[in-house]
Amino acid sequence: MFILYLLVVLILIFVIRTALFRSKQVSIESLSNICIDTDKAATHLAEAVKFKTISYRDKDKIDYDEFIKFHDYLYKTYPNVHKSLQREVIKDYSLLYKWEGSDDQLKPILLMAHMDVVPVEPGTEKDWKYAAFDGIIDDEYIWGRGTMDFKVGVIGILDAVETLLEEGYEPKRTIYLSFGHDEELGGGDGAYQIAKLFEQKKIEFECILDEGGLITEGMMPGVDKPVALIGIVEKGHVNVEISAKCSGGHSSMPPKHTAVGILSTAIHKLERNQMPARFSGPIRETFEYIGPEMSFFMKMIFANIWFFNPIIKKIFSSNPSTNALIRTTTATTMFSGSIKENVLPLKATAVVNFRIAPGDSISEVVQHVERIVKSEGISVQALEQPTIKTEPSNISDTQSGSFKAIEKAIGQVFPNVLVAPYVVVGGTDARHFKNLSKNIFRFIPMICNKDDIERTHGTNERIGIENFGECVKFYAQFIINMDNIYL
Repeated sequence: MFILYLLVVLILIFVIRTALFRSKQVSIESLSNICIDTDKAATHLAEAVKFKTISYRDKDKIDYDEFIKFHDYLYKTYPNVHKSLQREVIKDYSLLYKWEGSDDQLKPILLMAHMDVVPVEPGTEKDWKYAAFDGIIDDEYIWGRGTMDFKVGVIGILDAVETLLEEGYEPKRTIYLSFGHDEELGGGDGAYQIAKLFEQKKIEFECILDEGGLITEGMMPGVDKPVALIGIVEKGHVNVEISAKCSGGHSSMPPKHTAVGILSTAIHKLERNQMPARFSGPIRETFEYIGPEMSFFMKMIFANIWFFNPIIKKIFSSNPSTNALIRTTTATTMFSGSIKENVLPLKATAVVNFRIAPGDSISEVVQHVERIVKSEGISVQALEQPTIKTEPSNISDTQSGSFKAIEKAIGQVFPNVLVAPYVVVGGTDARHFKNLSKNIFRFIPMICNKDDIERTHGTNERIGIENFGECVKFYAQFIINMDNIYL
């Protein structure tokens, strides 16, 4: 009888908390009336794709003339931008623009994107519907490398500013545009240098907006509508080198375990013993926004995380994309051993890439690795990579005026889309600007389903023509919203 009573009380608590789990979605009164020439904008992006501004790990392979040619293309394509804004070239290839506002009492904003793209993986060229750098537009899409990552941002922002200038818009708040040339290599010569320049000038931003979350379709279980994920925090990043030493010699007389075998065992232990999952902080806030929009059963689960937390962690841990949201991830990416097939290696080395979740730190990652692989002959070292080795970013406030300006712009351009904060699992140039603003957000107004996600850095990268027009409109509307959010 007592157990039945407890069950009734528990169900009652579930139902009451579910009833009180109310929507956080904002009702947008007015939709955007900014007029964008979508076909013209699409042509601009297609032309931009043709410039092979490719970042290679081996910098000797980079054709920097392509960046200069791209600069010239932007100069010719956006005459009003280059007439009205101040332009500065940073470290030869990155671009910084300043659009002076009328009220110097308002903090400026910074819109970011990057001009460089990743190479096409050798051997996959034949798998592309259209060649990666041909910049083809068909009836529905703009195709080519950079249409998703991230010339869509460069061209989207510049088309937005050019449109506002054509309409005679004069911003109250000064606006900076930052276009790095080496984001795919960590941003050390681009965004990092631009951030240092702002620090030297003691410029503080009201808001910084870079790439990050997307508008996802069909990727949130229990949610019928598309969801715009605004990145409010970025995971940290560290590469840890693990090494094992052993006696060398000829492979015809091997010891019981070679350096490769010892190291393989250590890596297996590391993969089996992941850092702990946390369904708290920013990821919990994500589902405080999305949960009320779900079906009743799913809504009840997220309204009662206090009870279902272990189940949620187990479900999320089973899928790579959701697992990345709730913990620091462990990915062994490099392994080296002997120089020859019949020579016993004196040393075997692996590099393990960790994407550090909010709440963890680089030192905790190293301690975790040392604890798991602790054995004779194993050494652990965090690699010193200044533009890559980073702690998790600060968490930006969803109650800030800047978040609300982004939220409003999404509603004005995409009226049927839900909005939620999000943990950005990849790295962006925005991490270099952590000392320059309390409000750093990461969002691309690009609509993607599960298949589209695989196109980024992959084969057949593309964006819908109509969606790109919406991207341009979003950036323009965001600029206007930031001018009025506090007035």
